[in-house]
Amino acid sequence: MTLVLTVVFVALVFEYINGFHDTANSIATVVSTKVLTPRQAVLLAAGTNLCGALVGTAVAKTISSGLVDAKFVTSQTIICALLGAIAWNLLTWWFGLPSSSTHALVGGLIGATVAGAHGDWGVVIWSKPGTAHWWEGSGILYKVVLPMVSSPIAGFTIGLVFMSLLYICLRHWRPRNVTRVFGKLQLLSASYMGFSHGSNDAQKTMGIITLALVVATKAGLLAGAPVWLQTPEGTPADHLAPIAWLITHLPSWLQFGYTPSAADPKSQFIPVWITVVCALTMCAGTAAGGWRIIKTMGHKMVKIQPVHGFAAETTAATVLLVAAHFGMPVSTTHAITTSIMGVGAAKRWSALKLGVVERILWAWVLTIPAAALVAWVCMKLVQACGWS
Repeated sequence: MTLVLTVVFVALVFEYINGFHDTANSIATVVSTKVLTPRQAVLLAAGTNLCGALVGTAVAKTISSGLVDAKFVTSQTIICALLGAIAWNLLTWWFGLPSSSTHALVGGLIGATVAGAHGDWGVVIWSKPGTAHWWEGSGILYKVVLPMVSSPIAGFTIGLVFMSLLYICLRHWRPRNVTRVFGKLQLLSASYMGFSHGSNDAQKTMGIITLALVVATKAGLLAGAPVWLQTPEGTPADHLAPIAWLITHLPSWLQFGYTPSAADPKSQFIPVWITVVCALTMCAGTAAGGWRIIKTMGHKMVKIQPVHGFAAETTAATVLLVAAHFGMPVSTTHAITTSIMGVGAAKRWSALKLGVVERILWAWVLTIPAAALVAWVCMKLVQACGWS
């Protein structure tokens, strides 16, 4: 039971770090265009992230099943996976690079699981054929690799086209009028971006905690807890009460519980308490801010005005919502960064500062293998110490 609670704690630490690490995703443009002060922008992002995190669980279901063979996943595996993701997030935050928390988490899960299976790469579910549509497929190929390639391309292309259309429509407007109108519209686009970020990113930790409870349920860790920690007779199977006499008097959505593995990964049950706790944790992390990355995205990569910020945020938010609908754990960082690049390219290609772009791209390439390596090392240390 202690091990399960440790997993939940480490997962929430990752969620908090993800909040301030990815704050820049939703507010960098609105801060750089001076539509909002940094404090106002952070409050806006925290509120909209919270709302987005409470809507839908498709991405959480993808993370909790369908990426690696659950038979080789233990509570120790999940802790090591989270440590790998946390280490990479903190490193890239220190250098002000907008890397993907999504891919850090996926990389950590792969590295820890492979290490736990003694180097057997067969535990990674690359793809599972037989689904009606390609986007319904399970596995790394359909849920990670394809979105990892397609979302940046979509962000850049749509951002470029959208901004070009705005230039055509606004060619007779006075610059002062453009700034005034789109300064107001950017409040809506920033809110849209914050909502989309919450609907995608918060769900990743929901999926990890759900996976931990599924593993604990299979291993009998919860059933072996003291009587006062066990599920009272008659309580639904998908709930486990930490203090039986108290929980029986609480509504079911407040109960800490069992999460049995679903036969179909797409129907995996995500307890409501996990959704609420993860949403609040990401909101708290977002409120802490991530000024190093905000500086890189809002100032160093390309100089933008409110109309550019509106185009970039609207583009990225749309890409994220579409991906969340299909349960794809798309990188918020990739979507907004490439949207900003596309908007900058529409202005003129020379507006992009290619040196900064190159550093960002290298961080993206290294994210999955770096997080996987850290998680693999952590898992090997756990095995060496006899804790697995």
